[in-house]
Amino acid sequence: MGRRTVQQIDLYLRKSAITRQRERALTFRAQEDRGRRWAAENGYAVRKVWADNLSACSDTVRPEFDKAVAALVADEVPALWCYALDRFSRMGARSVYPLLDAGKRLIFDYERLDSAEERNRKEIINRAEDAREYSALLSHRVAGTKSQQRTEGAWLGAPPFGLEIADPVTRKLKNGADWPTVLEIFESTAEGMSGRSIALGFNTSSPPVLSPDGKAWGGSTIHRIIQSPVYEGWQAVALKRGGRSVPFRDSSGNKVSVLADGAKPVPPELVKRARLVVAGHGAVAPEYRSGKPKHLLSGLLRCAGCGGGAAIHGRSYRCYSFTVGKPCSAPMSAMRSLIEEYIYGQWLDAVLRADLDDADPLMVAVAERWVALTKPEETEEHKHALAAVKAAEKALERLAEDRRAGIYDGAMGRFFPRLVAEGEADLANAQHRASEFNGTVDLTLFDDFDALNDAWQAADGDLRRDLIRLAIDRVTVTRGARRGAPFDGESRCVISWASPERND
Repeated sequence: MGRRTVQQIDLYLRKSAITRQRERALTFRAQEDRGRRWAAENGYAVRKVWADNLSACSDTVRPEFDKAVAALVADEVPALWCYALDRFSRMGARSVYPLLDAGKRLIFDYERLDSAEERNRKEIINRAEDAREYSALLSHRVAGTKSQQRTEGAWLGAPPFGLEIADPVTRKLKNGADWPTVLEIFESTAEGMSGRSIALGFNTSSPPVLSPDGKAWGGSTIHRIIQSPVYEGWQAVALKRGGRSVPFRDSSGNKVSVLADGAKPVPPELVKRARLVVAGHGAVAPEYRSGKPKHLLSGLLRCAGCGGGAAIHGRSYRCYSFTVGKPCSAPMSAMRSLIEEYIYGQWLDAVLRADLDDADPLMVAVAERWVALTKPEETEEHKHALAAVKAAEKALERLAEDRRAGIYDGAMGRFFPRLVAEGEADLANAQHRASEFNGTVDLTLFDDFDALNDAWQAADGDLRRDLIRLAIDRVTVTRGARRGAPFDGESRCVISWASPERND
């Protein structure tokens, strides 16, 4: 006699915390054990086990479910077993109609339903619809409960990094053991450190500072903490799946506090400064800027041959790339004393020729940089004020973009006018603050040859480097006509003069 062929069957598993008849729904292992037992009792061999650890709701993509159904439709396997209909799908009859009409065999163990039995067809369809209705009712109840809890200031998920659940009933938050790390993140960011630098510092410290997921820190994690409303003390919600978090608002449009009595948020001014830096509008603290050049023209010179910088080599400025062995089609080289004398003469002439009273662009730029040099604290405040203006403008732009994207088409739409009004008020306040710095600047030093030349001669190396950069951004230098030829600054140097900062 020939050997009897054993038919194959696939198992589809889906995990959920939903309870059924006072018993928690079966785990993956329990479901699989039950499926294999059914297969053995009915003469089947399990070909493949498909498992999704996801919701069965219609708005969720379930890759393993799709593969299991595709294998059944393609006749890769003659039957598909599932523990229960609500583990299979909650999309209603449309999830089973095509399979039933195509004669595919579906087994639902919990309900003891088998599509191979004609009398079970109607029951499968009815149970599928029951699962869909139950899912819709459950979703409505859960959504209503969550909305009420958010309005009451309850934190619904796992506590954010640095915070803890103060009371399991109210689910308000309190400062946790990692709160000092949160404050360090905001303070370091506000001082101008990048998220990547902060993350690297945490990862290399001894002992390492643990991240929210217990793994290595990354710059994106730092930025998510900076942007989250919860560290200001506000309830947070994402307007769309995977999107940024924004403050949750109650039915009156007010933000909701999520902190327990005695808990402290990150100081508002610190939050503001840190977010300006992350947005690219904030001023970087001096200690995080590149160091000052050592020589008068270091950092200003560019080689016309390759576009790279120049460095001191012996008594000359030379193309840096060429000196370290990198290719350059026409490496520049200029005697230090000769090119410095030439550039200073051009600087002196240009500054003295510029009209102080006619808003000459060069003198406007010199004035901006002179104030930054002589009044650094006031200049930093002005930069922060201008950064606040840009941030407020960007916030209004984002609101407009979100509305065009349809984010405020639903229930959130009633808050849109209020959000716009708040954004416009923030912009007006920022513009008023920035206007307070529009005072006069004393530039008489730059209108008198003797005074300016005397100031130059008396200045040390640091001040001379600062003065030359008041009016010059860059000098591009070409290679000499031949080796040993006299230096001709006019034919070899192209000076890029300073221009006013753009604040738009």
